[in-house]
Amino acid sequence: MVGGMARRTPPRELARDPETWPHAELTDPGAAAVQHIARALAATMAERRLSLRALADTSGVNRQAIADLLGGKSWPDIATVARLGDALGTPLWPQMAVFEGKMSHEASIPARTSAIGDRA
Repeated sequence: MVGGMARRTPPRELARDPETWPHAELTDPGAAAVQHIARALAATMAERRLSLRALADTSGVNRQAIADLLGGKSWPDIATVARLGDALGTPLWPQMAVFEGKMSHEASIPARTSAIGDRA
């Protein structure tokens, strides 16, 4: 279970071969979620040719925190993931479903499902 003492081990170290991060084979669902976020973040940054510094400036997230997330060296909190996704205008969080006791990663959920003015 992710949390407490288990978070002392970085997500990449839970892979069978940590050197293959962010494409490593993982069985831990928490580490798999971080891996999905890292891949989505890296792909968006590459597509838009964004540097760590530019994303840090735009998102308000520390540059080293972004680097650690990309490298699988940290467990990002939900606020960090939300700030990065908002700055990029793209969802980073994986939509997960449990099938027969195993995690299945599906397309990311929409970043925003309704505008603030649409709320009743």
